[in-house]
Amino acid sequence: MPPKKSIQLDDFDLAILDQLQINNRTSLQEIGQSVNLSAAAVQRRVRRMEDARVIQSNAAIVDPASVGRPITIIVEVQVDSEHADLMDSARSEFAAAPEVQQCYYVTGAADFILVLTVSTMEEYEQLSRRLFLENKNVRHFNTFVAMNRVKAGLRVPLSRT
Repeated sequence: MPPKKSIQLDDFDLAILDQLQINNRTSLQEIGQSVNLSAAAVQRRVRRMEDARVIQSNAAIVDPASVGRPITIIVEVQVDSEHADLMDSARSEFAAAPEVQQCYYVTGAADFILVLTVSTMEEYEQLSRRLFLENKNVRHFNTFVAMNRVKAGLRVPLSRT
């Protein structure tokens, strides 16, 4: 992954980003009309934001239940040792698991918070064995099973402060 370049975002950039977060398939012409820029100017700005990694990815948001993964699980993980090599190993292992949708290194009682999606509790049992029970650096993990998906998204609120 190339290093992130620092760029200044203006009101046009923020308006473009806001529209792309709602629907990244909106045409450059439509975006241009709504923000009062030409399609070519919008394209240049989008490319600049992609190069600077402000826009990190263009992806479809999939309903997990629709593809046979109806269970969302949140896991707090505490580790025994915070030595750099052990923490890097845990980060890598958690990030490599396709069932892990999100992984955060956090402050507080837990060291990591993971959001997982699985098809069955049996799958979660196998996953927890692999990721947590067999990992000698995991001291404790606490599991929360989501009863209902109230809101899920990655949209970042954009405004000038």
